[in-house]
Amino acid sequence: MKEHLKKEIPYERMLFFSDAIVAIAITLLALDLKLNLPESHHLTFEDLLLPWKNYLAFILSFINIAAFWRTHHNMYTYIHKMNDRTMTYNVLWLFFIVTLPFATSVLSTHFGDSPAIFLYSLNIFSLACCQNFIWDSANLKEDFINTEKITEEERKRFRDMFNLDMLNGLLCMILSFFMPKLAFFFLFFKIPVFFFITIYIARQRSKDIKAQRENKEK
Repeated sequence: MKEHLKKEIPYERMLFFSDAIVAIAITLLALDLKLNLPESHHLTFEDLLLPWKNYLAFILSFINIAAFWRTHHNMYTYIHKMNDRTMTYNVLWLFFIVTLPFATSVLSTHFGDSPAIFLYSLNIFSLACCQNFIWDSANLKEDFINTEKITEEERKRFRDMFNLDMLNGLLCMILSFFMPKLAFFFLFFKIPVFFFITIYIARQRSKDIKAQRENKEK
């Protein structure tokens, strides 16, 4: 029992550290937004539209990082303990979070090129795998998940979300070799899909809470 307790890690510190890294990564994305114009050049509205590829890559990555952070936050609503394995997966997740600004820079510079789309898709796929590993490693320990807060239906929704994330990344990696622009479209297409999924999950969670309250009143 004592040995088991020694292996547990104060997960609050990892969460604070993770939030800080995500904040830095999402800020670094903006550094690639530049107008490369001569100093003597008078700025026009047309000039503002020249780096449209940078804007697209920035928006895609900003939303992706925000979505992955949200999923990470939602996971740790139920995970309340951490061991070495879970921490390792979490550090790997952070590694791919901080490499996403680099992948974004490559994507905006070589927009539509297969290697650029592949690199970005690989980054997204790796992030999806890591968040899946975090969840699985926590579920391997009976006391790492607060079972009073989560239902089997919510576990299933998490699993569906993780599978969709990994499938999207894998599909875009494959498409990047043959149809890189279509792969980029699918990277963007994931955003409205996850928006509706988030709304659906929020509604289902609200229904579950309401049902639990009604059962307690009975």
